[in-house]
Amino acid sequence: MDLRISALRIDYGADQPGLAGVDLDIAAGEQVAIIGPSGAGKTSLLRCLGTALRPSSGSIEVGRVQPWQISRAALRSLRSRIGTVHQAPPLPPRQRVVTATLSGRLGQWPAWKSLLSLLAPQDIAGARAALERVDLQDKLFERCDQLSGGQLQRVGIARVLYQAPALILADEPVSALDPSLADHTLAVLCDDARTRGATLIASLHAVELALARFPRIVGVRDGRIAFDKPASAVSEDDLKSLYASERVTPGEPGAAHVVTPRVSATGLPCC
Repeated sequence: MDLRISALRIDYGADQPGLAGVDLDIAAGEQVAIIGPSGAGKTSLLRCLGTALRPSSGSIEVGRVQPWQISRAALRSLRSRIGTVHQAPPLPPRQRVVTATLSGRLGQWPAWKSLLSLLAPQDIAGARAALERVDLQDKLFERCDQLSGGQLQRVGIARVLYQAPALILADEPVSALDPSLADHTLAVLCDDARTRGATLIASLHAVELALARFPRIVGVRDGRIAFDKPASAVSEDDLKSLYASERVTPGEPGAAHVVTPRVSATGLPCC
């Protein structure tokens, strides 16, 4: 699924633009990592692409369709082809993992099957296979409130793997995982998208992980695109400029303390 954004703007307040005129084209099947400091606009951008947030101005095309100019039925159909991995998956605490995983296809199944699956899981084998890919097959029948934050993130990824959408949007999908497991889990997500020819866009705070797993890197700062380059072309100066601390006056309304990311042995921000 291809995407096209032109002069996209999100205004949260007079002095707080979430996005300030973003232009971005992503071809079907591309894998793109979005990086930048906290509050840069990464989540706002993903929410727009997922049709969860309507822009204040500008245009957006998702799969050559303008989401806000189609019927509600067509919008529901479009959303069923988009899979979202949340940093904190919105899973009901008492819901079983198998049901949470199968919910990935609720938008694709007929209404009777969706309702029936909430009562009695309709594809246990399919759910187990998706969970096995993120090493959670042993949690199939446990409740979500019995899992750790990292396990819940992996259930969210298993749900998208089961959904098999044309577009995957992942917002800090491995932030609660240790480095080794984060790399493995992200590799599973990338491999799935590559195998199916799906488009994958992920916002990541771990810069080294983004550079290692994604061929294209988009840097976002202050609601704008700071750079858009192949991973191999992203320089240390690009990253230092992207994450440079901002000068603020203590006590000034709206002032925030921005911390430059911790630097790894390679000289690149790592968290």
